[in-house]
Amino acid sequence: MPAIARRSTQHGTGLGTYRWVVERTFAWLHGFKRLRIRWERRADIHEAFLKLACCLITHRQIRSLC
Repeated sequence: MPAIARRSTQHGTGLGTYRWVVERTFAWLHGFKRLRIRWERRADIHEAFLKLACCLITHRQIRSLC
């Protein structure tokens, strides 16, 4: 699993190469209103909504390729 660099880290270390992937994924997940603030008291319900959001994001990406 690659380490994610902090913003002040130089690009020569190679840690910043994966940062944009993580930030883009968080931006996609932030688009789901239910996941912006954790309203559920139970962790398993929140995890289920997170997995559902990931499935929907993947479906959108695959659909855009076809």
